[in-house]
Amino acid sequence: MEIVSIERHHLVHELDGSWAPAWTPGSQSTSHEVDLFAVHTDEDITGYTAMPSFPGGGLDIADGYEAVLKGEDPREIESILRKLDTIDFLGADAWHLELAMWDILGKHLGAPVYRLLGGDADPIPVYSSTGECKPAEDRVTYVEQRVNEGYEAVKLRFQSENIKDDLQVARYVREEFPELTLMVDANMGWSMRFGDEPVRWTAKEALRVARELESLEPIGWLEEPLGMHEYERLAELRRSTSIPIAGGESVNGIEPLQAYLKHGSLDVLQPDALFATGIRRGKTVGDWARAEGLEFAPHTWSNGLGLAANLHVMAATETDWCEFPHEPPFTPAARDFFLTETLRPENGKIEPPKEPGLGVEIDWDAVAKAKVSE
Repeated sequence: MEIVSIERHHLVHELDGSWAPAWTPGSQSTSHEVDLFAVHTDEDITGYTAMPSFPGGGLDIADGYEAVLKGEDPREIESILRKLDTIDFLGADAWHLELAMWDILGKHLGAPVYRLLGGDADPIPVYSSTGECKPAEDRVTYVEQRVNEGYEAVKLRFQSENIKDDLQVARYVREEFPELTLMVDANMGWSMRFGDEPVRWTAKEALRVARELESLEPIGWLEEPLGMHEYERLAELRRSTSIPIAGGESVNGIEPLQAYLKHGSLDVLQPDALFATGIRRGKTVGDWARAEGLEFAPHTWSNGLGLAANLHVMAATETDWCEFPHEPPFTPAARDFFLTETLRPENGKIEPPKEPGLGVEIDWDAVAKAKVSE
């Protein structure tokens, strides 16, 4: 089997309203913009992957991917990864392409990816992941809705200009829901900025937040309280608080994740298969985490294909929580707009797709409706 071509579809799905992603301060999002890639083979098996795209048409680099991978056997994952290392060296983040190879391999063998990784389909607990900073009363209403839907945990975003405002939201939610597990995402590891200068916590401010959260237990973790490569400072923070410290969602490859382990920086490793590792290396990191007595809870905020891929990794490792993005109008249906079925939890848990490959199908009518002419 050989790769014969790689095709890109740039999609723009209009949302029912607007929202302000915490990781792009100063922006308003009114659409879900995606680059869908189809990796075609000479045996009429096609694998798919999809990345969040840039407004205005994204980056059309499918020809570059094709130039490197054409003629390769997509079933030889380790060889593909070595090729992707080369693409990455040239400056194009390409880990997401590995997902399509697993999609092809699973379809070829007639098995879902998690089975190929030695996993099972046991349901994984989900936490509802918010995407923006909101006033306390609005956030309590949101949390009440999620609790009524069966969620046992919610992640709040902390990135207001005044830390006191974020802490007040957490206190208010805790008062209303004393038993609910709360995660907190500070988004200090990375973010895209529009307008004002970025908000960045000092090590002292990060410790202050962690200490405040200690009084609001149960807290699942404090995520990305400092820069993603501040290994020693993260380790010092971890030693100074009982609140678990999480991170690593979008690092480039496994070397930074090895550095987290070397320095003792994190309690929870969160590499996203789409952004950071691919599926094969994501499984490796999950195994490392368990060997070190750490948690493994991958980031999943992207699109339906990205969530599906991470679910397969989670199903093949010991994962305590699955992130489930939900910040209206960025709803599950909006996230998965180009799939035939929306991935949803039931009774607070979610299973990996059970069909061969990544286990999801592309809705070509939805693609045609959202595709931007190029």
